[in-house]
Formats: sequence, structure tokens, C-alpha cells
Amino acid sequence: MTFLLGTPEVDGLSAVAHVLRAWQDDGAPERPHPGDLGWFWRFGAEATARAVRTWSRGGRVLAVGLLDGPDLVRLAIAPHVERDEELARRLAEDVTDPACGVLGEGEAYVEAPPGALVRDRLAERGWVPGEAWTPLRRDLADPVPAPGPRIEVTTPDRAWVRAAVQRASFDGSTFTEDRWRAMAAGAPYADARCLVAHDRQGRAVAAATVWSAGPGRPGLLEPMGVHRDHRGQGHGRAIVVAAAAALRELGSSSAVVRTPSANLAAVATYASAGFQRWPETRDLRRAP
Repeated sequence: MTFLLGTPEVDGLSAVAHVLRAWQDDGAPERPHPGDLGWFWRFGAEATARAVRTWSRGGRVLAVGLLDGPDLVRLAIAPHVERDEELARRLAEDVTDPACGVLGEGEAYVEAPPGALVRDRLAERGWVPGEAWTPLRRDLADPVPAPGPRIEVTTPDRAWVRAAVQRASFDGSTFTEDRWRAMAAGAPYADARCLVAHDRQGRAVAAATVWSAGPGRPGLLEPMGVHRDHRGQGHGRAIVVAAAAALRELGSSSAVVRTPSANLAAVATYASAGFQRWPETRDLRRAP
């Protein structure tokens, strides 16, 4: 039975989130998470649906791709078929051939789980190792100590604060109150929280969003940022600890995050908040 490549309608996005949720495992913190879909939802449900690709066999979704930009697809694969030869070949064909409607021509990137056979099949087609990423994980079996500063859980009337901190943390960010509302209307946000840390003067200095995949499964921290005017004062560690505590309250078994290995400050911040580094991974790159 062959695989069917498809793009869901808006009303099919909840099913995609459910599939991603079921694939989460504490032994594999590098796997795309329903929170990745939820964070993309800030661009609206229609844009999110257009950015998703699914590969199904016999009516069952076995792989999901999220087009996180025009030249990057992030692949999630059902754990029991990560070494399936037929699926690996089909994925490699579809992401390489622009006519299939996944990636266009020229330079492009694929994120795929370590050990997945599709990585080998892409290498056979000329894809080479790209950017290095560091996965980190914090176990949540034990209570998480209070981080210290005042932590605010974002409500609709305070969405402007969360959006302002995001823009002040990332150069070129286009996050707005309206985009927060679009994100919060998405199915994955039912199991998510936005947090904002305030310093002793009451200023909003850091923010993070956490995404649960359900009780007993790893939760994702994405994104986390510290206001550019308030860095180097421990606010990053404080918001990361608060994020871990929020995920534990949501029933998550662990908190996971991925960050570019070159971002040494971010890696150090997560480590200082009790996150353990996992083996580095690399995406795959097709040269122009």
C-alpha cells in the first residue's frame, strides 16, 4: 500500500496535533512537538494548515511535516516506522522534488529525527549535514523550586505585555497582540501557558510559552526570550525554571527544548535551570 501525501484542511489540524501528541516520548526530546504546531498558529489557522504536510497509509498518518518557512521542513515520524524503508524513500523523494509541493528549488533544510532512515536516503540524494542543534531535557518527577521573581500567566487582557516582551527579545520579531490571540485560539493552546517574568521594579523582563502534550508526556518550552535591556541579570534562568514548574502543573513528565548549538548563552541558561544536554543533532541541507 502506497503513501498518500496531503495537506489538511483547517478542521483537520486538531487531528494532526493529536497525532504529534501521541508520538512524544521522554527518550526522544528531539522530535517535533504539538507545541511547534501551536506556536506556528500565531499566523492563523489557515496559514498553519497550508504549512502542514501529512503522509498517510491506509488512512493512518505516519509522518507530519511542518513548513517552518519556505526553505525548511520539520519532519515528525511515528516511532514504529522511523526505519521503514518505503516511508523513508517516499519522504526523501517528496521533500527533494519541488513538484511534490513540499520544498521549492534551491537551498533547503530538513529536520528529521536522529536515527530515522529518511536521513540516510536524503544523504544518498546529496543532502549534507547542516546547522547543529542541542536538545535539552529536565525531568519533572520532583517539584520545581519557585524561581523568585513575580511570574504572570498571560490572559487576553494582558496579551500586549507578552507580545511586547517577545518583540524586545528577538530582533525582527513580528509577534503582536493579535497574533497572540490567533495562537491562543488554536487547539494546541488548550494545553499551553504563556508566562511573563517581572523584576523587582515591576518591569516585564522575560517571557516563555510552554506546551503540554498531555499527562505523562514531555512538554515543550517554545519560545523563551529575555528583554534586550535586561539581560545578564538571571531573568532567563528564572523564566525557564518557571516554565518547568508550569509544565509540571500541566502533568508533563519532563520539559524539553532545542536551541542552536552556536547559541552558547541559551544552552548555558537552560543548563543553569536544571536541563540536561542530550547529544547534538544536525539538520540536513541541500545546497543551492
